[in-house]
Amino acid sequence: MRPVRFRAVTAAFAAAMLLASPAVMPAYAQSNNGPASVADLAEGLLDAVVNISTSQNIGDGGRAQPRMPAPDGSPFQDFFDEFFRDRQGDGPRNRKVSSLGSGFVIDAEEGIIVTNNHVIDGADDIEVNFADGSKLKAELVGADSKTDLAVLKVEPVKPLTEVPLGKSDVIRIGDWVMAIGNPFGLGGTVTVGIISARGRDINSGPYDNFIQTDAAINRGNSGGPLFNMNGEVIGINTAIISPSGGSIGIGFAVPTELAVNVIDQLREFGETRRGWLGVRIQPVTDEIAESLGMDGAKGALVAGVIRGGPVDDGTIEPGDVIIRFDGKDVDAMRDLPRVVAESPVGKAVDVVIIRKGEEQTVKVTLGRLEDSDQLASADADGTDPDLDEALETVDVLGMTLAELNDEGRQEFAISDDVEGVVITAVDPDSAAADKRIEPGDVIVEIAQETVMTPQDVEERIAALKQDGRRNALLMLAGRTGELRFVTVRMD
Repeated sequence: MRPVRFRAVTAAFAAAMLLASPAVMPAYAQSNNGPASVADLAEGLLDAVVNISTSQNIGDGGRAQPRMPAPDGSPFQDFFDEFFRDRQGDGPRNRKVSSLGSGFVIDAEEGIIVTNNHVIDGADDIEVNFADGSKLKAELVGADSKTDLAVLKVEPVKPLTEVPLGKSDVIRIGDWVMAIGNPFGLGGTVTVGIISARGRDINSGPYDNFIQTDAAINRGNSGGPLFNMNGEVIGINTAIISPSGGSIGIGFAVPTELAVNVIDQLREFGETRRGWLGVRIQPVTDEIAESLGMDGAKGALVAGVIRGGPVDDGTIEPGDVIIRFDGKDVDAMRDLPRVVAESPVGKAVDVVIIRKGEEQTVKVTLGRLEDSDQLASADADGTDPDLDEALETVDVLGMTLAELNDEGRQEFAISDDVEGVVITAVDPDSAAADKRIEPGDVIVEIAQETVMTPQDVEERIAALKQDGRRNALLMLAGRTGELRFVTVRMD
């Protein structure tokens, strides 16, 4: 299981419901809406679920083991002496750390098994234990830490049992599900529950979209399957919320709608090849939506464009709000990275944006996310010619502003490629301070209009007030050029 409060997937009251007497059982549990027994279903699936055992050799740095004395007169004194004598001496020593998890076979002929990345991460040896007691060594085909998935391969010596991957996007809250796994190393264990929620973000990675279930899951269940009542895998059990490490009825599974593409890529390439748009984004708050003239807060606000990326041709610009990508709605900022990553590299997609209050559709050809780090690093280090000398400072909305010149760049260590109006001081009691605006920040745009002098800022603020706006939308550049949007009250 993961070494956090979130562990592997969750709760047992539904199993107790199945054991209750008919006299006290709720009407829905006696009807066709819930399974009276899952024995036949479980019997056909247990052989496909495996126990995954891993070991890792870790050096102890040559430190001697502390000697624990045996009780006076103990008959085990000789054993204690020999035990610790064998562990003394100079030089580094290795020790073996073992862990347990679960997995399931998706391709019996090829010997392909799916599990969690954290189950096998760092392992030197991986062994797969089957329900009939047989064991096979496994090799790692590929792993993805962002979705916590891994694909293993064994060489079958006899026919294996496989299970199909189903469609998690059609499940409903309240649907019955069954989890099979290896809790606490006990072997194949079946629990039943319902879908408690969908689309959960537990801040474990950039593509969080978990299924939440109350099917009891504990340590060792990580990587095991979550089945629908047709015997199809609709989730890979990954995490639980648990103060004690045991099930409290809140667990999470990676949905197959997210996992299938990752599994296919790991099988084909041994790595992921995700689509990449090449933008930096931030949430659209109610204040930002009001400043942009939008009906409500939705979409992902483009705070910057990566130099050399797929949209570094003006197709998408800072200040645009992406509300739809390749036919999929972007209701919140966190939706965009997931739908982009699920798209094939090189695919041409339609992106619906709001630019200066107008909805537009632009065509974008996606790059590869795995190639983005180098470009993003270079983007932060670019240089351009210096600007002219500064004009006198002015005070606006609790900020003291000056035109950016050589002296200002040196004083605040501002990159040469940043252009705009530098903030030299911020009133600690102002609305700007409340938004964590700091000296050294540079105002690039106000209400999506470029500003180059403090007088430009004054004119834009005055125009917004005349239009009845309550907030000013500022595009700010950090000292290294990273952009962000903030709204400042003008009351």
